[in-house]
Amino acid sequence: MKIIGKESIFSSLKQDGLFSCRESVPAFQPFSRQTREWVRQYCREQIDVTKYRSVRNQVFDFLNVDSFRQIQHLIDNESARNHRQERTLKLLGNMFGIDGTLREIESRLNEFARTANNVVTYLRTKVLAPSTSHIETTNEIQVTSNPLDLLLIIFNDRYHKKARFEAKRKLTLMNLAGSIDQRERETDIEQKFSAFLFFLNEHVWSPSMKIGELEIAYLVSQHEPQAFACIDVRIIREEQLKSLQDLPGQKVTLIKRRRFSSRGLEYPIYVTIRKKAPEAKVLKLLRKNEKNPAVAVDDELGLMAVLNTTSDVKQFQQHLTRSALRIDSFMTLEDISDTLTGKKYQSTAVGSSSQTQMLKFFARLGGIRVEFILHTNKSYLNYIYQRDVAHDEYEVKRIFDTGVAELLFPQDIYNLDHTKIREQQLRRFRRQIEEF
Repeated sequence: MKIIGKESIFSSLKQDGLFSCRESVPAFQPFSRQTREWVRQYCREQIDVTKYRSVRNQVFDFLNVDSFRQIQHLIDNESARNHRQERTLKLLGNMFGIDGTLREIESRLNEFARTANNVVTYLRTKVLAPSTSHIETTNEIQVTSNPLDLLLIIFNDRYHKKARFEAKRKLTLMNLAGSIDQRERETDIEQKFSAFLFFLNEHVWSPSMKIGELEIAYLVSQHEPQAFACIDVRIIREEQLKSLQDLPGQKVTLIKRRRFSSRGLEYPIYVTIRKKAPEAKVLKLLRKNEKNPAVAVDDELGLMAVLNTTSDVKQFQQHLTRSALRIDSFMTLEDISDTLTGKKYQSTAVGSSSQTQMLKFFARLGGIRVEFILHTNKSYLNYIYQRDVAHDEYEVKRIFDTGVAELLFPQDIYNLDHTKIREQQLRRFRRQIEEF
């Protein structure tokens, strides 16, 4: 479901809808020609009228005003704005369940503003990197963190259309960041992440290695020219790199591996453990067309592991369940998907490839739920290099194909050809993968 369609729950950001930012702020005179034209264009269905009234009432309640004329009075009167600052902080603190003083609430809101900025920064530096100068946020919006000030900017005709849209976008992203922060506090995610790391260090990884100790290895792989899929891989040590010949279709990938012990044997394993950053969760909510992180973000804690063979993958899976018993916890595996043996990958995620190979499941243990993605060396190399499978390409596809890029950077404001940029970025990442 695209977030730019009729089903979008982010209608306040759509530039072709009720709340689009125009060249000038409307005069808000009930019987003016401009107002009548706006009604004819956007209020044909009752649902649109309901959405408009709901948002308008929320704005009036937040600003403690009864009309749009009073909003203009707040814009012009600094004393009136300052009089409302304490009230708005209390309202937002209670809405997001933030305990503490007004200064502590303000500090937390500043964190939400940084997350909103980070969402745009991430897209500028990676997925939309060639257009970074086009989508740079207006300075005044970048440095503004106060929701009251951002809301008033939307109604202030002294600000350019781009700045007013960016103020509205920042408020939307801050609201999502606030919902995510509230969810994290309710689920105690920080404590669970620490407990998960402790479980791995104490009960999963081999005691023959120190905590944090890693063994360096290199995967030397050969890739066929059509899809750049891995057809052969071997493991070498660092001292063998000097004698390695540079061949067409060859990639050399560094991995740093831990070990785990099972049935008297030690197995090497490359592991990356992640806790999703707030900006990544915000983007996921946007892609899923969802404002509730409890519904859309089910992979807050995750582990991706790479082992030599499918047999080693199965051995590690068994080792995990046995390790859970050591902390007096049963481990259940949920939503299992196994495509390591060639079965087509079934996913509803926009941009994902049916050719993706992995063993994926959620493990519930010790009061936490963790997403595990297990690879063999070969499937991991395809995950980062294969055409239409590589994660960098997937990242581009899901940002553009879900409509996130168009929603956050509408064409009429940023003068971007999203279809062209999508294809340019796919070619750019493909070139980087195959040539470097």
